[in-house]
Amino acid sequence: MQQQLSEVSNILWRERQLLELLVFKLEEEQLVLAAGRTRWLSHATREVETVLGEIKRVELDRAVHVESLARSFGFAQVPSLRELAEVAPPPWDRILDEHRNALLEAAHDIDAVAKSNRDLLHRGQLATREALAALGELEIDAYTPNGMVTERSLGMRLVDEAI
Repeated sequence: MQQQLSEVSNILWRERQLLELLVFKLEEEQLVLAAGRTRWLSHATREVETVLGEIKRVELDRAVHVESLARSFGFAQVPSLRELAEVAPPPWDRILDEHRNALLEAAHDIDAVAKSNRDLLHRGQLATREALAALGELEIDAYTPNGMVTERSLGMRLVDEAI
């Protein structure tokens, strides 16, 4: 059982590191957005997606190991990290609880930065709509629900660099 607890703890450390990296990548994306450097946005977003993919793999690994550990503790269903910490012997109870708290904090940080990024993207979208509207009549719906081109879809427009 000690070996299983050690494996779960190691996986949780890896997950914490990846979540910290995700916060960094989201903040990096935020800096690109705030600076208006949309040229690099696709690269920043791709890096976020790469980290998210790695997090999914680690979460799957954690689920497999926690399920095995749960059977050792006699759980009928897969327990939460809190439930595991409550039944784990010292010092694992404290270690698992620390992992849980760190994961909750990381989730809070990720949520806050992601919300900020969504706000920046929304403001950028509004600014773009306003700029296009200033060029003349703006019709966003280029296609009908059945896939046909609308009569008033966006056409080619000459944009002056001064805008």
